[in-house]
Amino acid sequence: MRPALKEMDTSIMKFIVDNWMLISVALVSGSLLLWPAIQGASVTGLTATQAVQLINREKAVVVDVCEAEEFAAGHVVGSKNVPLNQLEDKLPGMVKNKALPLILVCQSGARSGRALAVAKKLGYEQAQSLAGGLAGWRSANLPLEKA
Repeated sequence: MRPALKEMDTSIMKFIVDNWMLISVALVSGSLLLWPAIQGASVTGLTATQAVQLINREKAVVVDVCEAEEFAAGHVVGSKNVPLNQLEDKLPGMVKNKALPLILVCQSGARSGRALAVAKKLGYEQAQSLAGGLAGWRSANLPLEKA
């Protein structure tokens, strides 16, 4: 029985050596097929189009969690600025109606993701983060205003 296992190991190795390029192509293409699912799992939130619909239809409040200098350089029209490190203290005073949809925005979407957790903790159940942040907003060719 031992020689049969050795023969099988040899044939597997021969297959791998003979078909290494095919195996590589299969692994790369499989990775590329899985990439959108992996990326989608890490990038969550509203698209720019969904955010505009929420603003127009449900009077969503947009809160930019960037620092004041970033906010002054460009922000979503009509948004309010509450830097992330001040969000827990200032958000309840700035957005009193917790039933309204809340859209959290930052430059790339990373800080707004953290801000989302803070807003949910404060009772803003309809809070959502803008996927891709202002970069996603810009790529959708939506207007920005400067302070």
